[in-house]
Amino acid sequence: MRTLRTEKLPLASSDDVVAVRQAVRMQAQGLGFSLVDQTKLVTAASEIARNTVLYGGGGIVEIEVLENAPRRGVRLTFEDHGPGIGDLAQAMRDGYTTGSGLGLGLGGAKRLVSEFEIRSQPGTGTWVRLARWI
Repeated sequence: MRTLRTEKLPLASSDDVVAVRQAVRMQAQGLGFSLVDQTKLVTAASEIARNTVLYGGGGIVEIEVLENAPRRGVRLTFEDHGPGIGDLAQAMRDGYTTGSGLGLGLGGAKRLVSEFEIRSQPGTGTWVRLARWI
């Protein structure tokens, strides 16, 4: 696998979430993702970025444009040092929320991408990696 481009962006506010959405869309467009595939990736990125800000107290995202011939894709790695998630299985279930949302965030994001991985421990923060390939 070859990394074609990479960038890191801060996630501390809702403005940063918007910036991540724009950056992810731009990279997906550059690779020739269809509008549907762009929308799926941007939606997943937006949800995880929003969670990073709201529940993780902020963090960073690394956006990588990858080539693994013949596939090309965008991989996003989110990291925060917030309170972490005590029960990942419960957090991944549709309908579970600790806030005022619909509880579709983590599970919904997972369904929108080709690859999804999450690690979290209480007191150490959360790490989420997702990717979408064409």
